[in-house]
Amino acid sequence: MTTGLIPGEQPPDPGPTGSLPQQRGEPVGHAAQHVENRSRSSVITARAAASFEPVGRSVASARSFVRDTLQGWGFADIVDDAVVLTSELVTNAVVHAGTSADVLCLRSDEGARIEVADRYPEREIPLQATAINMGSPDREGGRGLQLCAALAGRWGVEYTPTHKTVWFQLDLPARAVGTRAAGPALPSELLPLADGRVRVAVIQIDRTGHISAWNEDAEELFGYPAEQVTGKPLTDLAAWPHTPGTSTGIAEALRLSRWEGSYGIRAASGRVAPVYASHLRVRDTGGEPSTVCLLVRDHERAVLQTPLRGPASDTSTGSEGTDPFEVFIGYPAPDDLDGLLQRTVERARDMLDGDSAFLLLATDDETELEVRASTGLPSARQRFARVPVEAGPGRYGSARMPAVHDDLTAVPGAVPLLNGTGMRSVVTVPLKVEGRLTGSLGVAAEAPARYSNEEALRLQFAADRIALAVESARLGELERLRRGSLNFLVEASDLLAGTLDRDQTLALMAQMTVPTLATWCAVYTIAHQASEPYLSYVLHEDEELIDGIKSLLSKIAPPDPVPTPGARVWSAPGEMAHQAALRSSMRSLGLSGSPTRQVTPGIGPTLATASAVGGETVVLPLVARNRVIGMLTLGKPTDEHFRQEILELAEDLSRRAALALDNARLYSERTAISQALQRSLLPPELPVIDGVEVEVIYRAAGEGNEVGGDFYDVFPIRDGAYGFAIGDVCGTGPNAAAVTGLARHALRLLAREGLSGPTVLERLNSAILDEGARSRFLTLLYGEMRPQEDGSAELKVVCAGHPLPLRLRQDGSVEPAAEPQPLLGVIEDLELYEQTITLDPGDVLLCVTDGVTERREGARMLGDDGLADVLTTCTGLTAGAVAARIMRAVERFASDAPSDDMAILAMRVPGLAND
Repeated sequence: MTTGLIPGEQPPDPGPTGSLPQQRGEPVGHAAQHVENRSRSSVITARAAASFEPVGRSVASARSFVRDTLQGWGFADIVDDAVVLTSELVTNAVVHAGTSADVLCLRSDEGARIEVADRYPEREIPLQATAINMGSPDREGGRGLQLCAALAGRWGVEYTPTHKTVWFQLDLPARAVGTRAAGPALPSELLPLADGRVRVAVIQIDRTGHISAWNEDAEELFGYPAEQVTGKPLTDLAAWPHTPGTSTGIAEALRLSRWEGSYGIRAASGRVAPVYASHLRVRDTGGEPSTVCLLVRDHERAVLQTPLRGPASDTSTGSEGTDPFEVFIGYPAPDDLDGLLQRTVERARDMLDGDSAFLLLATDDETELEVRASTGLPSARQRFARVPVEAGPGRYGSARMPAVHDDLTAVPGAVPLLNGTGMRSVVTVPLKVEGRLTGSLGVAAEAPARYSNEEALRLQFAADRIALAVESARLGELERLRRGSLNFLVEASDLLAGTLDRDQTLALMAQMTVPTLATWCAVYTIAHQASEPYLSYVLHEDEELIDGIKSLLSKIAPPDPVPTPGARVWSAPGEMAHQAALRSSMRSLGLSGSPTRQVTPGIGPTLATASAVGGETVVLPLVARNRVIGMLTLGKPTDEHFRQEILELAEDLSRRAALALDNARLYSERTAISQALQRSLLPPELPVIDGVEVEVIYRAAGEGNEVGGDFYDVFPIRDGAYGFAIGDVCGTGPNAAAVTGLARHALRLLAREGLSGPTVLERLNSAILDEGARSRFLTLLYGEMRPQEDGSAELKVVCAGHPLPLRLRQDGSVEPAAEPQPLLGVIEDLELYEQTITLDPGDVLLCVTDGVTERREGARMLGDDGLADVLTTCTGLTAGAVAARIMRAVERFASDAPSDDMAILAMRVPGLAND
C-alpha cells in the first residue's frame, strides 16, 4: 500500500467528464437521480491517497486508511458511512474485478469526497430502457452503488480508457454557529451594575470532587491562596442552599454536563460570599473527566448567566414566538438523546416537587418499555431494564393512559420499576406521537397521596411538548446505531473469514463481543449431536476476572442447546454467583458453623466474580448447516441489562460466527485426515548403517501437504545390503502422492525378493502402466549399497530418467556418478542396466529431485552446474551438514516460496583420518 497526504493542495481538474461518457450510455431510472458531475464549488483543503493490491486483505486495509484519515481530519460524524461505502467499492475492485484499487480522500469545508478507482473500465453501468436493477442487498457483490445512493449526498461514476472511478460525497451535518442566545440592546442606565474590575474565579474540580486548580481571581475573591485549597473537596468551601428532594446538590451539579446557579463560598474571613456559578464538564487529552467552575459575585451574575427566553404568559396555550418545548426543557436543549432524557426527568421532578422521576421508551412492537433515564433512583441498576406496557387490569395498569397512585404499598407491583425504592405515590403519563405510544414519563415521591389529577394534567402537558423531540432524537440514535452495526458486522465478517483455525475463531468471537456488546462472554461448543456442550472459551474486559468466571461456569450445567433463533435469558450464572458470594461472606464472618476466622484471601475474587456475572446473562445458539454447534453466552455486571439493539446485533454476529466456527471445524477435520494419510506414505525412520552416514531433507509444495510427487526411501534388504531410492512423480499434490505410495511400497517388496536393480524397476514400470488413466510418469534413482570391510561402500545404481547423482571426493572434485536411462511409466519394454561405483572414505553421494535443480528466480535457474558449485564447498562436512547446506542454498536462490516438491538424499562414507 502506498499513501500520500498533501495539505491544502487543489486537485487537478480532470475536465468536464460527467458521470459517464456519452458513448457508454447514461444510466437511467433510480440511479440517475444520484449520479452527478463533480462539484467544483468547494475548495479542497487536504487530500490523502493510497493504493491497494488485488488481494482480500486490502479491503480491511482500505477501511483502516479511510477511518484514520477522516478521524485525523475531525470528521467523526461521517466516518461510519465512509468506511461502509469504501469497503463495498474496494471489494468490487480487488475481489470481484480482480484489479488493484486507488483510494483518494479529499477534504473540504462542507465534508469529504472519496474516490475509488480500479483498472477494469469494461465493467460499466449498462444502458437500459427501464430503471436499473442494482440487485438485492443480501447479495455478496453489487451493493456498492446501491449503498452510495442510500448513504451519500452526491455520487457518480467516471470512465477513462484505463480506469473506472466511483466517487461519493459525504457532507458534514449542519451545526449551529455564531450566537446561541442574546438579549436585547439596552440603554446604558439599564445595564447591570458591577465593580470597577470584574473578577472571574476559575476553579477546576477533578473527578473525585477535589480542587485541582485555583486562579488569582479566586484567591482575591475568597482570600485563600491556591496551595491552601488545592486537593480539598469543593464541598468543604461551598455553602449550598439545598432542600432534600427538591433541587440539585453540589455533588450532582459537578457531575452534570452543564449547570448554572447561585450558591455561597465560605471565604477565609469566615463569611459566606454569595456567588453565581457556571459549571462545565470537560475531559483532558487522556480522557480524564473534570469540571471547570466559573464564579462571579452574585450581583454580577449577568457576566455568566445565560440569557433566558421569557416564559409564555399562558403555558397552556403558549404565546407567539415561544417554543413550549424550550419552556419546559430549557435553552439550549441537549443535542443528544441521553442528555435530553436526563434533562427531561430532572425538569419533571422539579416541576412536581418529587423525590424521583423516570422516563421509559417503548420497543418497536410497543409491548415493553425500556428504562432510559431516571433521577433519584439507582439508575445504574435500572438502566435498560424492561417492564410490560400492560402491567395489570384497568387504566391504572396500562402505560397508555395517565395514572395516579396514592400509595404503592396498597397495590404492590403496580409500577415494577419502583419496587424496593421506598416510593409511595407516583404519577405516570404516556408519551405519544400521532396516537402511537413512544414512551412513559413518571414522577414519584416518598410520601403517600402527594399527587392528584391536577399534577397528572401538568405532567401530561409537558409530556406532549417533548414527545416529538424525544422520538426524533430516538430515531436519530437508532439510525446511528444501525449504521455503526453495519460497519461492525462488515469488519467482523472480514476477520472471521480470515482464519480457518478453530481456536483463533473462538478467540475472535469473544474479542469482538467484549466489550463492544457485553462485559463478558463464554463460548460453548458441541462436538457431536450426542455430546454435551463444552466450555471452550471465556473472556472478560478485566483479565483478572477470567479465571473466576471460568471456575464459576464450570460448576454450572451448560445451557440447553436449543436451536430457536434469538437471545434467551439464562439465570443460572447470576444465581450461582450470588450463592457463592453469600457463602464466602458467611464463612468470613464465622457464620457457617466453623470457628471464627479472619477474611480469607479468596473472598475478594469471589465477590468480584459475583459482581461481574450478577447482571443479565443471555444465550444465543450457534447454528450452522441446520445443527447447533455451540452457544454464545453474553453477560453484564450486577443489575445491568442488554438493550434490544445490542441483542439483535449479537444475533447477527452469532450467525456469522457459527458458520466460521463450523468451517474451521470441517477444515481441521479434513486436514487431520489428509495429514494422517500423507504420513502413512512417508517411510519410517532411516536405518542406522554401520560405516555410512545417511541424511534426508524433504519439502512438499503446497499448504497442508506433507507428501507430494517426490519421495525417498532407505531400507535394509538382506545380508548387510541396503536399498535406497529417490524419485519424482509427474505433478504435485494428492494425485501424485498416490503414485508415490505405489512406487515406494512396490520397491521394497520387489527388492526383498532378491531381484536385481534393473529387474525391480522394470516390474515397477509394469505396475505403473497397469494403473491406466491414473498412471503418471516417474523418474527414479534406485540403488543397492553394501558397506565394505576396508571402510568403503559399494553401490549398484540405476538412474531411470532422474537427475544424475553427484559424487563429491575428498579433494573437492564433483562428478556425475551414473548415466541417464529412460524414465518409468512411458513405454512397456524397458532395457535398463545398473552401474557399480565405490565410495571411498570421505566421499559423498548427493541425490536430489528436479525441484532442487529447477529452482528459479526470474530467468535464472540453479541447474546442475549451480548444484555442483554448492557441493564443492561441502568437503569434510557430515552428511547432515551437506544436506542442510544444499537446502539453504536452494532457499536463498529465490525469494518466492518453492513451487515444486524437493527431496535431498546425502550419503557419506566417513573418512578414516578426519572422523
